[in-house]
Amino acid sequence: MELVMQMLGKLRSIEQQELELMLSWRNAPNVRANMYTRHEISMAEHLAWWTRIQQRDDQQYFMYEADGTPLGIVGFTGIDKTSENSSWAFYASPDAPKGTGSKMEFLALDCAFNQLGLHKLYCEVLAFNAPVIKLHQKFGFSVEGIFREHHKNDQDFIDIHRLGLLASEWAEKRSEMLNKLIKLSGKSA
Repeated sequence: MELVMQMLGKLRSIEQQELELMLSWRNAPNVRANMYTRHEISMAEHLAWWTRIQQRDDQQYFMYEADGTPLGIVGFTGIDKTSENSSWAFYASPDAPKGTGSKMEFLALDCAFNQLGLHKLYCEVLAFNAPVIKLHQKFGFSVEGIFREHHKNDQDFIDIHRLGLLASEWAEKRSEMLNKLIKLSGKSA
């Protein structure tokens, strides 16, 4: 199992000196294009946001790291301890190797259901981001609804896909996804 975890990488706390790196990834054009907030974020705006996040108990952000290299961010927002649910999102470094998103998603789901003790995890994806919708569905997420023309992006109104996954569904899907990730990495556990 140790080899498997080495293969997947890990989620860990974000260090203060990594905030500039985090911002550079968030401001990358291919990341911004898939976010609700699409403007280039200034360092002052980023630091003010980070200060607010540190004072909240309903939001948690993690650095994804593989082989000692930071490669992405995983965030849980709107953590509702009463209803045991949360929204989540992630983004990878523009230089992250192929397969990074799948590894991040696996670790995020384990974190959500095992560490945070959630019953349900959900997310919203802009309709044109079909690869991420498909990725979530591979991990067991179901499309729970489509908010038609819900978000204005420049001059266009964009549909938003709402996806959800229950802890019981992840428990059923986890082994299959772990085996796929091991196979894709070319390593045996």
